[in-house]
Amino acid sequence: MSDMKPITPAPLTYADAGVSIEAGNALVKRIAPLARATARPGADAELGGFGGFFDPRAAGYRDPLLVAANDGVGTKLKLAIETGNHDGVGIDLVAMCVNDLIVQGAEPLFFLDYFASAKLDIATAERVVAGIAEGCRQAGCALIGGETAEMPGMYAAGDYDLAGFSVGAVERGEQLTGKNVAAGDVLIGIASSGAHSNGFSLIRRIIADRGHALAAAAAFAPGMTLGEALLVPTRIYVKALLPVLRGGVGIKALAHITGGGLLENIPRVLPKGARAIVDAPPLPPLFDWLRAEGGIAAGELARTFNCGIGMVVVTSADAATAVIAALTTAGESASRIGRIEAGVRGCDVSGAAASWGSPTPWTASHDA
Repeated sequence: MSDMKPITPAPLTYADAGVSIEAGNALVKRIAPLARATARPGADAELGGFGGFFDPRAAGYRDPLLVAANDGVGTKLKLAIETGNHDGVGIDLVAMCVNDLIVQGAEPLFFLDYFASAKLDIATAERVVAGIAEGCRQAGCALIGGETAEMPGMYAAGDYDLAGFSVGAVERGEQLTGKNVAAGDVLIGIASSGAHSNGFSLIRRIIADRGHALAAAAAFAPGMTLGEALLVPTRIYVKALLPVLRGGVGIKALAHITGGGLLENIPRVLPKGARAIVDAPPLPPLFDWLRAEGGIAAGELARTFNCGIGMVVVTSADAATAVIAALTTAGESASRIGRIEAGVRGCDVSGAAASWGSPTPWTASHDA
């Protein structure tokens, strides 16, 4: 009989498995001041509890309907990771959620984020959350909580993922539904700040196929690298639109132009029997560059990118001039881009010869 004693394995800790509780706690301490800076009536924006409280009455609401939205940033994150430029993707995350709330007529009240990685890099995470806090500031909502997850084996080294969730409120009876949109109404386009957070799988394919370096000068944006130009954050339209909505000027519907482009997003806010007719606006330099580099057809542009229009306003013809003036005063670039006609619920985007790279007149159509 052997007198060898069994080997007792060394005790394991969570850190041995690749998860640092200390790093998570350190991050919470760093980002707590960022959250406090987003405090607003209804929320004190303190972090650390199991959930965040919000008081709609303290925010001035009498009989509110709550509206919720969640989203991510998509593969735009890959460009942030590759360039080391993490400062704007948090704004993107907030924008993708709160812009979806304002189209319902809802004021964003609070926001929660989810940050996941294989191993928590505190410095990177702090930059990302600083962007989230800035997005909340731009939207006027409070950052009241979130979650940070370390998941070894789920992500490649250096990668991370983001998701966000926001809740807004609108007084009962004041919500935007688009039910009153009718033939003769006007479409107003509000300029985007770039590609926002959509179409980046195609953008990254173009960059890879053409061998472009993200650190090289951007041909379409003087003074910026390609990476910097592509990572310009999504524009947040909340503070420009809320006063116009509450002023009763005559906005009937709003469409946030995200994945699906102009073609597929505008019909989402139209009633049956209403068709959007869009006169293709001039392509901003970024989109013209993508078109040329990728050989992208006009119709594919219209259903993939915002093509320079981040938000579409539907209003009566009588109110269009006042709405454009109000948006311009608020710092937005707004102009008429089309109209509503009777027809099958959907959208047509049309351009003249030589527009959007097409040698002949063209029309792209989508029936909802």
